Amino acid sequence: MPCPPDRLADGVIDHPAWTPETFDALVHPHRRELLVHCYRMLGSIDDAEDAVQEALTRAWFGRDTYIRSISLRAWLYKIATNASLNAIERRTRSRRAGLSVVPVPDAVLGGVTAWDPGPEARYAARESISLAFLTVLQLLPPRQRAILLLRDVLSWHADEVADLLDLSVPAVNSALQRARATVRTRFAPAGEGAVEVASPLAPQLRSLLDRYVRAWEAADIAGLVRLLRDEAVLAMPPMPSVVGGKAIGAFLADRIFAGRAGRQLIETEANGQPAFVAYSQPAGGGPFAAVSLLVLTVEGDRVARLDAYANPAIIARFGLPSALPG
Repeated sequence: MPCPPDRLADGVIDHPAWTPETFDALVHPHRRELLVHCYRMLGSIDDAEDAVQEALTRAWFGRDTYIRSISLRAWLYKIATNASLNAIERRTRSRRAGLSVVPVPDAVLGGVTAWDPGPEARYAARESISLAFLTVLQLLPPRQRAILLLRDVLSWHADEVADLLDLSVPAVNSALQRARATVRTRFAPAGEGAVEVASPLAPQLRSLLDRYVRAWEAADIAGLVRLLRDEAVLAMPPMPSVVGGKAIGAFLADRIFAGRAGRQLIETEANGQPAFVAYSQPAGGGPFAAVSLLVLTVEGDRVARLDAYANPAIIARFGLPSALPG
């Protein structure tokens, strides 16, 4: 997928000529990247879709405020960022501020992992939609979150971010440094040991995932533990995380595998990461029911993190069967 359109090369016609049809044609190339931006800001694809819709509605009714001295893309990003900030404020008022990040199928993100974030970006495109990165983002104050995304993910310049957020350049730089300090303590950028998800999968990753499936379906706890890093994390929002390969193995044995006749995994992808929908068969036999979505973070030849989601609405987004024959 090509890089998103350049900020200075939109080829926009004068706004007095905008009709609903021409406006839609102009904003359509930017819709997907605005959705991804709002998703990074909000951690929920449903909230992101609402924010994009709100932003485009505002853009249409405020089209007379558009001036050609800025690009259409920058103008839309300003409106979408403010719509996201407003959504975060509404969450705070309704006590929804602590919501966890919700994973989405790669197809929903529209090939964002193929975009070139630019030479100044601190995070690769795939890394910037990973669950670990998005989870850390939600810890940042809203404006710091927006500034870090615009500067370190989208490679905007400080003066551009200042114009977008109606801040001074020193204020942007100060907020960026505070945001970077927070992220640095909680998120490790991909290093030489990281394994990229690709199609077809790299042989090393393919082998790891195949072994993971075999161990899971056989309830081979020792085999699963061998595939985990010693400091691996099992995150199950909103439940507390389980830390350590052996502790995760014990949790699976006691809470997930016990009392079940069988298990199956169907592979998928979420947020640019390998994932599975897990199915479980009751002790008395019968059909396998979809019970959770498992998203894996792989480092080197082992799994560093497991994010598990039991919400049926989240599982349903991945378009796999809700049950399998027994």
